[in-house]
Order: sequence, then C-alpha cells, then structure tokens
Amino acid sequence: MRVDFHTHIIPEDIPNFVEKFGGGRWPTLEKTCSCGANIMVEGKVFREVTNQVWSPEKRIEDMDREGVDIQVLSPIPVTFSYWANPKEAEEMAKIQNDFIAETVKKYPNRFIGLGTVPLQDIDVSIREMERCVKELGLKGIEIGTNVNGKNLDDPEFTNFFRKAEEWQVPLFIHPWETLGRERFPRHNFMYTVGMPSETALAAASLINGAVIEKFPNLKVCFAHGGGSFPYILPRLDQGWNVWRDLRIISKPPSHYTKNFYFDSLNYDPQNLKYLIERFGHERVVMGSDYPFLLREIVPGKVIDETTELTEEERKAILGKNALEFLNVDIKEVVQK
Repeated sequence: MRVDFHTHIIPEDIPNFVEKFGGGRWPTLEKTCSCGANIMVEGKVFREVTNQVWSPEKRIEDMDREGVDIQVLSPIPVTFSYWANPKEAEEMAKIQNDFIAETVKKYPNRFIGLGTVPLQDIDVSIREMERCVKELGLKGIEIGTNVNGKNLDDPEFTNFFRKAEEWQVPLFIHPWETLGRERFPRHNFMYTVGMPSETALAAASLINGAVIEKFPNLKVCFAHGGGSFPYILPRLDQGWNVWRDLRIISKPPSHYTKNFYFDSLNYDPQNLKYLIERFGHERVVMGSDYPFLLREIVPGKVIDETTELTEEERKAILGKNALEFLNVDIKEVVQK
C-alpha cells in the first residue's frame, strides 16, 4: 500500500475573506478556467494551480495513474492566516477542516484528513483541534514552523502541545513565513533554501526549548525530509556540549528525536539513506507535496530508487509508517 502523507488541498468555493473582513493578506482563489485558478495574496499571484488542488475526483484519477492508494490531505500553509484576528482565522480554519472531513467521508478508502488551527490564539486552537479529532474524525493537525515570528518553543504554545500529547494528536509541521525571506526574492530561494532552514529551526526549537522533554509522547512529522535539520543535528549536540550555561534540556538534542518523523521528500537516495541511518526507517513516511511544482513524480520515486532497502523497509516507508504515525489501523482503511 502506498500512502502519500504530504499533499495539500483547498476548497474550490473558499469565501473571499478580503471582501468579508478586509485586509489584503487573505488568500483567495480566482478561477482562470474550469480546471485552473490563481491563489491570490495582496492582489498578486501567489501560486498558479489546477483543479488537482480542489477536486478529489481529479486527485483520485492521478492517484490511480501513479499507484497511490491513499492521500493524506492537509491545508495549504498560506491559509494558516496566523496574522489575522483569531475569530476570523478560526472561520477560515473551520471551512477547510469541514471540507477535508467531507472529502474523506465521501471517499473514505482513498483519503485521510489533517486539520488546521489558528495558533495565534491557543484557547481557540485547542477548541478547534478538539472539534477536528473528536467530531470531524480528522487524524492530526498541520501547523506552521512559527507563529508571527515566534518559534514553537515560545511558552505561549505550551498548552497546545500539552493537549496534543494528551489527546494523542499527531502534528505535521510545515514551513511557512520563512526566516530571512527578505533575502530570497530571486531564484525561488524561499522554497529551495528558506523552507529547509525554517524547518530546521522549528525542530531545533522544539528540542532545545524543552517542548519535547516536557511532552515526550508528542508525535511530530516534519515536511521535506526535515529540511536541513538532520544534517545540523550533530552541530546542535556540540552547541549543547560547549555552552553549558545555555542548557535548558538535560540531555543532548539528538536524544529527543525518538518521536520525530520525516517525510521522504528530499529527492535523492543518498539523502534518504542518511535520513534512515540517523533516525531509522520506521520514522520515515512517503510524501510527495502533491499537487505543486516541486512535488515528486511519481510519489515514492526516491524510495523506489533506494536499492539498499529491504522489502520490509520499503513497505514500511511507502505506507505502514504513515498509518502508524496517524494512529490508523490499516484494516480500518481497507475495509471502508
């Protein structure tokens, strides 16, 4: 079974919040044809998309052609809207969460859903997370790597992580609003350099800020193979060793990665092998970033090309690990 853990979706009829609430930062969907649209932000094209991004039927057609059994659906990070009024952002989150839940309900053997929450208000976030998992049946929550410039170890987020651990809600951490983005205007460096660096900062913050030490059963998965985090982990350990006066955690950073998962989207068998050697094949899930330009085609290509994997390891990375991370019984999916 092939489970694509990293895919994004948006409702075709998402309301125009610019007109409803004002403020130009709300993402809107402007149709260019029956099968295409532009995601607009502040009057500019943020991303050109096709009906792959809103049509479950089109997605299933692509999945059948590319050999994917299940997609895990998550919102597009630009819709997080952490900058907005919490009540307005909650409405944006609810629209997407309801849409994802409805899509899963319509095609229960092809899709699994993740929700989103307005992290700029922790009480609202916890309330919506509870609705997602206890009422809508979503299997986890996607969050950004920072909230309005605050790293994830900010004390403001402690109760959110406490509840996620208590309710056993897996978290998918996806980069957005990257650090140093003022230096990335050319070459699309925001996507190729900024996002991997941003993801590393988020992972390091969760560890060095003692979030994982406080909540050792918290399950998190990082997009894009963890970005640059796997490669700087020894440097984080060395920093912990030499700057003893800065220590918050009791053990080196590498000790706290036991519940970290990573998607396989690093494009190169050498990189995938390194990820597996450092964290174990049980902590890697197949992810393609469907349906965007940087996605892997076909999903799982880098896993197929990593010839050193045993058949058992390959099967685990292609599907089993994702289901285990999301607390989903494979029999439950197959029998739907």
